[in-house]
Amino acid sequence: MLDTRFIRENTDIVDAAMASRSYAWDKQAFLSLDATRRQTIGSIEALQAERNVESKRIGEMMREAAGNPDAASEVEALRESMRLVNEQIAGLEETLNQTEDALSELVMALPNLPDHSVPFGVDENDNVEIRRWGTPPEFDFEPKAHWDIGPDLGIIDFERAVKLARSRFILLSGLGARLERALINFMLETHTARGYLEWWTPVLGNEETLTGTGQLPKFADDQFMTTDGLYLIPTAEVMLTNIHRGEVLDAAELPLHYTAYTPCFRREAGSAGRDTRGLIRVHQFDKVEMVKFASPESSYDELELMVEDAENILQLLGLPYRVISLSTGDLGFSAAKTYDLEVWLPSFGMYREISSCSNCTDFQARRANIKYQDGSAEGFKGSRLLHTLNGSGLAVGRTMAAIIENYQQADGSVVVPEVLRPYMGGVEVITGL
Repeated sequence: MLDTRFIRENTDIVDAAMASRSYAWDKQAFLSLDATRRQTIGSIEALQAERNVESKRIGEMMREAAGNPDAASEVEALRESMRLVNEQIAGLEETLNQTEDALSELVMALPNLPDHSVPFGVDENDNVEIRRWGTPPEFDFEPKAHWDIGPDLGIIDFERAVKLARSRFILLSGLGARLERALINFMLETHTARGYLEWWTPVLGNEETLTGTGQLPKFADDQFMTTDGLYLIPTAEVMLTNIHRGEVLDAAELPLHYTAYTPCFRREAGSAGRDTRGLIRVHQFDKVEMVKFASPESSYDELELMVEDAENILQLLGLPYRVISLSTGDLGFSAAKTYDLEVWLPSFGMYREISSCSNCTDFQARRANIKYQDGSAEGFKGSRLLHTLNGSGLAVGRTMAAIIENYQQADGSVVVPEVLRPYMGGVEVITGL
């Protein structure tokens, strides 16, 4: 969430930022609501001050009014005047509540401001490639897509998944299930070895939790909701970030590096027809997530290191990929800057997203009220908002798809990457059930 005062004092900057993100915001509505809010607060405070003065005066007059009918009458008149003032205050407070609700709704819908280093663009076509690693494989046979290889090997069953749930769910069996588990364990152990603290979190979150990271209220249609008001989380970022909601951390603790595996759930509203085959865009998927809490001075350095941590997983798996910097028109709602890692998928003949690493600056911290303090720093008084970062480390299903396609053999088998074999009980090649 953006700071209301910053918006008021920098409407030109906000205008330019929203335009760069192709987001239309109602500046006049904001200015009008903000002015009404401040004027109403001023009126309430003036009436409260008047009430305090007159209440003191009434107390003094009551002490002097004993046995004096004229003084008693004056006291009663003042009391009636104060009753009217109380009614005015109550009316203004109702106006204030309504104004603040409308202002909050407007501000909560505004995306984060892009960092100055983010390339300007309209959509994904304006993203900028930063680097590539590895070389896409060349096959001396006609390569297949993972949605064909998996069923042929008996490790992925799309048809029974539909029977059990509905389309865009998956069912893994045998070495397919074991490969999923192997990838999760490999990713977690690799991240914890690089300094991340592992967490095991709930997969159901309350409204405050999803609001803190920006999924609510704007993206309510993308969430699965239970009948008692809890939401199935779309990513472990939601839980890891909200661990410190409403807390003030010590600067000496920063940066904090957290990781967790969770199943993730997304309705994917409005995505019909897009990547609906295979493991690329499904309603339930596994993901290992990275989250960081950092000072504003170090957060962009931490972003670069987070990207390196995600790249490390792909490099150890021997999967060719590229890193791109998202343009202003393709940034996620909470992000000030994002790098996407895209892995090579032979079935598409192109690179596809497998990780997204973002610096959300103080956008989520303001929503979730996460601050830090540094009593030893000169000129540092009280507490201030920290910066939050998140990144996929990695999306497990998409990693499985990339392994199946890039490591496929002419006989239909799939070679297991060497780093995964200890997690697969020594299995070197998947040949089916």
